[in-house]
Amino acid sequence: MSATPLSPLRPAVTAAARRGELAAFLRLRRERLAPQDVGLPVGPRRRTPGLRREEVAERAGVGVAWYTWLEQGRPINPSVQVLDAIAGALLLDSAERAHLHRLAGVPGATAAPAPVAPPPGERTLQTILDALNPLPVGLVGARYDLLAFNDAYAALDPRMVLLPPAERNVLWRLFTADEESQPLVNWEHEVSFMLGNLRNEFGSRLQDPQWQAYIRRLSEASPLFAEMWARHDVSAPAAHRKTFRAVDGRHVTIVATGFTRAEAPDAKMWIYTPADADAARVLDELLARYREVGAAGLLAGAGAVGRARPGA
Repeated sequence: MSATPLSPLRPAVTAAARRGELAAFLRLRRERLAPQDVGLPVGPRRRTPGLRREEVAERAGVGVAWYTWLEQGRPINPSVQVLDAIAGALLLDSAERAHLHRLAGVPGATAAPAPVAPPPGERTLQTILDALNPLPVGLVGARYDLLAFNDAYAALDPRMVLLPPAERNVLWRLFTADEESQPLVNWEHEVSFMLGNLRNEFGSRLQDPQWQAYIRRLSEASPLFAEMWARHDVSAPAAHRKTFRAVDGRHVTIVATGFTRAEAPDAKMWIYTPADADAARVLDELLARYREVGAAGLLAGAGAVGRARPGA
């Protein structure tokens, strides 16, 4: 009986949360712009960073009071045309523009597929991953849960695959692991890209309790995550270069390219292609060693090498 009076409030709560996200997103995007970025004179020293609200409103062709209400999270319903004008005024890219539409509740922009993990015992997926050796391949969910991988991936990042399946989350590891076990050389650049993708996905799941709990736990575990998350940066998945630090200390630069499967559109298959001949050679050597001694053996061997260095 107690659930009945609460149910009508759920849409209002969802809308309020979305408006709050929209308000924060607009404010942060406005504050990152300098007057010269949009062709305005710098003028006298400003008290606050970025453009003024009236400047954004004028560039978008909307009223200052109306734009202020929007940035304050008030219950108003902007049209697609107005949102696009604001996006242009704030120099939003395509990923940020789509995120803006989702937060504003534009029809057709809020829906997102539910997270899909590979069914237990699914052999077809693993066959595909294994066939791509020696290229490292991992299937990653929208929250960066590692759902499946091949031997080459395990050889490149053995610490990840030694974790229990429920704890294999790429972002969690990157923000909570000690410096010695961090797998990325260009850490800040890569996690900024990943957080932009995560924020993009979160815009469609503001009231998902699992997503809320995930963001809350990671924010509590890592003040740096909380700080970077509060920037509201948004990006879209794209092929990009990144450099891994192998367990033996060698650097391996790869090009990461993401693909989606029709039956699981919420997960991405990231394929790592070596950026040069040296990277290809190191990947081959790591894979051969992994198949000989396993992930734990790779780490044990790396520890032995590290212990031997001071006495060399």
